[in-house]
Amino acid sequence: MIAIIDYDAGNIKSVEKALLSLGEEVVITRDAEKILSADGVILPGVGAFGDAMEKLHSYGLIEIIKKCVNNGTPFLGICLGLQLLFESSEESPGVEGLHILDGRILRIPDAPGLKIPHIGWNDLSFPNVGKLFQGLPENSYVYFVHSYYLQAADEKIVTATTEYGTHIHASVEKGNVYACQFHPEKSSDVGLQILKNFIAITKKDV
Repeated sequence: MIAIIDYDAGNIKSVEKALLSLGEEVVITRDAEKILSADGVILPGVGAFGDAMEKLHSYGLIEIIKKCVNNGTPFLGICLGLQLLFESSEESPGVEGLHILDGRILRIPDAPGLKIPHIGWNDLSFPNVGKLFQGLPENSYVYFVHSYYLQAADEKIVTATTEYGTHIHASVEKGNVYACQFHPEKSSDVGLQILKNFIAITKKDV
């Protein structure tokens, strides 16, 4: 079973729908016992960094997330869920992220003709081997919706990058922690393969 963390963020239902289409058992929850007993945990999200951290605090989810990661449970952050795993974001100055991984979230720089937020399909480059991308060719296209992007402190954890006005760290993997800036649940067959790969990881690590 995969637990999707419920903290009133957008996009939770579409992640659930994609997982159900793959035949996976899913629960949307903020219950500590259900999260900590799940085979895998997903932190999705669309919204503002500061608001999201406030919700995670108010629902008592910070320590549950950290315990889940420390227990070695496969953990996947999606979009805002990726950003929350890092130290801070320019979107919400002074707000501390979960800081499970080292790095900062920066605003995509303005440039002539560049639309922000970045909404649409971009292709991926794979600087390091990533378990989420098994069976997928380089330059696969995925769907993004964001105004802020990751600059990871350690480039060795970066498994996918893309270019949109700047060099974007689009996916990272470190130990049992995985994260994508893009939306696999909205990325057609490529995205479903990424979710299948995450499900496969949860089965191996049970």
